[in-house]
Order: sequence, then C-alpha cells, then structure tokens
Amino acid sequence: MGLLSIIIWLPIVGGIAVIATGRNVSEDGSGFRLDRWLTLLISVLVFLLSLQLYLGFDSGTAAMQFVEQKPWIRAFNVEYFLGIDGISLPLILLTTFLTPLVVISGWDVIKKRPAQYFAAFLILEGLMLGVFAALDALLFYVFWEAMLIPMFLIIGIWGGERRVYATVKFFLFTFLGSVFMLIALIYLYLQTGSYRILDFHAAPLSIDQQIPIFLAFLVAFAVKVPMWPVHTWLPDAHVEAPTGGSVVLAAVLLKMGGYGFVRFSLPITPDASQTLDWLMIGLSLIAVVYIGFVALVQQDMKKLIAYSSIAHMGFVTLGFFVAWEIFAGTGDLAGITMGITGGMLQMISHGFISAALFLCVGVMYERMHSRQIADYGGVVNTMPKFAALMVFFALANAGLPGTSGFVGEFLVILASFKANFWYAFLAATTLVLGAAYTLWMIKRVIFGAVRNEAVAQLTDLNGREFFVLGILAVFVLGLGLWPAPLVDVMSVTVENLVAHIMNPKF
Repeated sequence: MGLLSIIIWLPIVGGIAVIATGRNVSEDGSGFRLDRWLTLLISVLVFLLSLQLYLGFDSGTAAMQFVEQKPWIRAFNVEYFLGIDGISLPLILLTTFLTPLVVISGWDVIKKRPAQYFAAFLILEGLMLGVFAALDALLFYVFWEAMLIPMFLIIGIWGGERRVYATVKFFLFTFLGSVFMLIALIYLYLQTGSYRILDFHAAPLSIDQQIPIFLAFLVAFAVKVPMWPVHTWLPDAHVEAPTGGSVVLAAVLLKMGGYGFVRFSLPITPDASQTLDWLMIGLSLIAVVYIGFVALVQQDMKKLIAYSSIAHMGFVTLGFFVAWEIFAGTGDLAGITMGITGGMLQMISHGFISAALFLCVGVMYERMHSRQIADYGGVVNTMPKFAALMVFFALANAGLPGTSGFVGEFLVILASFKANFWYAFLAATTLVLGAAYTLWMIKRVIFGAVRNEAVAQLTDLNGREFFVLGILAVFVLGLGLWPAPLVDVMSVTVENLVAHIMNPKF
C-alpha cells in the first residue's frame, strides 16, 4: 500500500476503531477516554505522514507524484488511481494539519456520544483527503459524495436547535449540485472511454460540448464554494454546527469547490471557461462586494464569519477566471499565473484564518452560551490573552499586510488590475468592507467597559485553547511573512495549467 492510500484509509479505519473502542464519557467528562486519545494519535500520525509527502515532493515537475494505480471496476474501466501535484498537496497538508486541532478543541467540550463525534471527524478527514488525491473521476465522485455523510451527522447530532433544518438544507444543496457533475463525468467517459481525469484534460472537445460540461461543473462547484446565489445553505450550516464542524466546513470543505474548478473546469473546458469568464467574474465580484455588505449587518458572530467566508472565497474564483481578460488585454502569462496562484494562496490562508475565528467564537460560546454580539463587550478586561489572539485573527481576516490574509488577496487584486481597472477596484473594496465588518465586531465584543456580569465572570484561555489558537497564529503570521515555501510547491503546476488552458482546443 502506497503512502497516499495509508494517509486516506488510516483515519477512515481509525474512525471505525474509535467507535468500536470508545465509550460515552460521564457528564463531567471525567475518566480516561480511549476514544479521545486514539483519535488524537491517529490524526497526528496522519499529519506526520502527510509531511512525508511534502518532504518527498519534487516541486520542479508538474507531473503527478506518489501515483498509485490499480483496477477497480474493470467493466467500466474504473481505477483506484491516486496521485498529487502542486495544487492538491497544499490542500492535503491543510486538512491533516487542522484535524488534530479540531480534536484538541473538542477535548472536554463534547459530552454527547464523544466516540462517535471524534470518529466522524476521522472518517471525514480520510474522505476529504481522497477527494484531493483521486485521479479517477468516479473515485473522486465517490469520495466527494461520501464526505457528506459524516458532515451530515456532525451537524445533525451535535448541532444547535435548528440543526435538522440546517443539515437537510446543506445535504440537498450539495447533493443536487453533484448530480450535474456526475452527468458531466459520465459524458466525458463516453467520449474518452476512460474515467481518468488526466484523459479528460486531453479530450478534444468542441466549444458546443464544453459549455454544457462547464455549466454542469459550475453548479456542483459553485454550491460547494459557495458562490452567490447558491450560498444560502452556508450561514445556516455554520450557525447550527458545533465548533469543530464549522472549522472543517469553512477551512476545508469550501476549498473543494475551488479545487474542482482548477482540477476539472479550467483544464477540461478551457474554451468554455474563456467564453463564460464574464459570468464567473461577475458572480465573484458580487460575492466580494454584496456579501461583504450582508456581513456588515449580522448580529450573530458565526453568521458574520460565515458571510465573510463567502466574500473571501469570491477572491478565489476571481483569481482563477480573470485569466482570459488578462490574456486579451496584455497577453501576460505571468499575470495569469499570478491570479491562479493568488487564488490558491487565498484558499490556504482562509483555511487558517476562518478556522481560528470559528474556534474563537467557540471559546466564548462555551463560557457564555451565546453567539450574539450584543451579549458581549469588554472581553479584553477579563480575557486579555484571548482578546489579543482574536484581534490578531480579525486583522488577518481584514487583509492586514504581514498576515496570510494579505498575500492571496494582493496577488488577485494585482492580477485583476492587469485585466481591468474596475475588476481590481471592486475586488479591493473587500479591504474596506472586510475591515468594517470584522473590526466592528471586535469593537463591540472585545473592547470597551465590561457590559454585564456574565462577561465579568469570564476566565481566560486554558492551556489547550491557547495551544490551538497560538499555533494557528504562528501559521497565519508565517504564511504572511514567508509564503515562498507554499508558492514554490505550486508554481510549476500552476504554470503548466496556464500553458494548457491558454492553448485553445477548437
């Protein structure tokens, strides 16, 4: 068994073992918990194994690496085909890095069926890793759909009062969108005789064939990102999900939509992507500007961060699809590479920052059992360490230079400027709107005098909470000051993608 298979299946098998060996903890959380320790051990081991992918990765080639290929369903030429490149590796590392932090964050918090809770996250981790590593389209689709099950359970069992509504809405939106993707994959199989994604990339499709395929992919991936106007499931899912669920949902699951665009839409249907780039750019700018204003009026902290996620993911799709406008205007392939690289960096950065912000809200919710901004005020007076970290993450969310939140957005804005001044102008409004809604929340929650007795009784971060938030702060700052290691991993793969999509097929 290859390294990729171990990384994918270890958490899935480990999750089953956690269910088998775990036991429900007492109401006060006392006693030794084998389920908790086993989950942490497996998640840390998977992260360490994923570092072996990074250490053994050759950033000088765009070819797939760590390839595993075996027959699966011979009658339909379906294979168990795995491999990674400079686009999938950063997302795998993000997933394996965040899972142990999610486990630690829920260490003493989950009282209801903790073994099943931790097992769900392990199984979800394995399925998400399968999405990023699959090179067979049907295998990709199986992982893509299967990961809905553990997330469905995480929100539906451990969520808030309206968890059933949020779960059903989340499931219906994502599942129905994926049906269109399946139709497109079957059509591509009939055209190529193979389910290999790389064979799809080389398929000589006419523009009339590409446009319906592009639109089918768009429905599936736009729901996952999510893009306006199919974004409405996300705020409900975030509000009702437990803290760990919100972290994984924002930090990893949303990135699968962006990953789908660069793995399927751009390389398989480059001519349709060029023809319909105006649609993608328009939807992206609506997400950046309009959703930014929607975030500004939210009273629930989780909803505010959820809408902020939609706005920030608009940068991702803008960076991906502004390519042809740049090429038409200047013919600058470096600018196109800059836009796609910026979108990729934005996905990774948003993974760190959104995870940190949702964890911050979780810390306060565990103490106050409220997410309403109006219930807080003056938290800095009773939780100074927490306040310092939350302010830092808020500034990163607003795109402060020196943090990871600035790097990806700056590259996308710069690439947009090469295409059209107004694209860059509208995209840059996020620097104003992001600062407005994020710092407005910080002002009302963190600063000022203590607003009520409940805030006066708050206790600062414990060691576990400080470790989780502290390590995220290190990565947010590190990526902001030194993005080169991540850029180096992606650069050759992105350049190869740009060369492919700028070579028309018809």
